[in-house]
Amino acid sequence: MTSVSFPVLKQLNTLTELYSNMKVATIFSIGLQAVTVLAGCQDNADGFASLNGGTTGGNGGTVVTVSTFDDLKKYASASGKYVIKVSGRITASPFGYEIPVSNDKTIIGIGSTGEIYQGGFGLKPANNVIIRNLKIGNTDDGTGAENDRDGIQVDTSSNIWIDHCTFEKSGDGLVDLRKDSTYYTVSNNIFRNHDKTFGIGWTDNVVAQGTIHHNLFDGTNQRNPSADNLKYAHLYNNYLRGVKSYGHYARGKTNARVENCYFESSKNPLQADSTATLTGKGNVFKSCTGTQSKDQGTSFDPSSFYKYTLDSGSDVPSKVLANAGPQASICS
Repeated sequence: MTSVSFPVLKQLNTLTELYSNMKVATIFSIGLQAVTVLAGCQDNADGFASLNGGTTGGNGGTVVTVSTFDDLKKYASASGKYVIKVSGRITASPFGYEIPVSNDKTIIGIGSTGEIYQGGFGLKPANNVIIRNLKIGNTDDGTGAENDRDGIQVDTSSNIWIDHCTFEKSGDGLVDLRKDSTYYTVSNNIFRNHDKTFGIGWTDNVVAQGTIHHNLFDGTNQRNPSADNLKYAHLYNNYLRGVKSYGHYARGKTNARVENCYFESSKNPLQADSTATLTGKGNVFKSCTGTQSKDQGTSFDPSSFYKYTLDSGSDVPSKVLANAGPQASICS
C-alpha cells in the first residue's frame, strides 16, 4: 500500500470541506479541462440555449428562497444575478398577472411542489433566464379579450431555458416565444389541458433558433408547437398523445428538423407549409390520422451547432413520462 503524507491528507480534507460547502466551484483540473461542480439548483442549458455565450441564469449570483408573491415579484424584476428558489404554491395577484422577469435570473421550484398559481411570467425583453421545476397556469376564466394570459410570454429576448415545468389551463398560450426571441431551449416539460399550447417565432424576421426536446403534449389541441418563421427549429424526442388538431407544425419559412418523436392517437401529427423546410427522421406514428408530412428540402444539421443524444423513438413514451415535469431531485 502506498502511504500518504500528512500534508497531502490535509489538502484532501480541505478540498472535501470546500466541496461539501460550495455553491458553485471549480475544484479539479483534468488535463487542460476544468471541471465545474454546480449545486443542485444551478445548472446550464443544452441545445440552442447553450450557444451565444450560454444560458446560465442567475448562477454565481445571490440565492434567495421565496414563498410569497411580493418577494417573487421583487427578486424576479431586480437588477443583477439571482437564483430564486420557489417554495410551495405562490398565488399571483391580480388574477392572471405575468410577473416581469429581468436579465440573469434562475427561477426554480424546490422539490416537486413549487407552483405559480393563477399567474405566469413575462420576459419583455429579458436575456439569460432559466425557469425550471415549476407548475404554472390556471389563469383561464373563459371570458372575452381579457382572457389573453400566458404561462410564460417571451418577447425579443435571448438565451432562455424552460425546463421540467408543467403548464396547464392558461388563458391564451401556455408558452409563447415571439418577436425575434432566439437561442432558447424548451425541455422536459408537460403541456396539458389547453387549446393554444405553444407558439414559437411569430415574426416576419427569420432569425429565431430553438430546441424543443423531451416534452409531453398530453391531449392538447393546437400549437404543439407551431413554429412560425424559425431560422432553425430542432424538435426531438417529444411525446405527443391525444393531440386534437395538429402536432408539430413548421409554418412560413421555418427550417425544421424533427427527430425520434413519438406521435400517438393524434390528428395531423406532423405538418409543414409549402414554404417551410422539413426533415423528419426516426419518428413513430401510432394510431394517428391526417397529415404526416414528408420531407421538404434539406434541413439544417443540429450537430453542427451543438452536441445532443437521441433516444430511440420507441423509448420516448417511457422516458418522457418518467422524467417530464417538476422533479423532487432537481432542487432542494
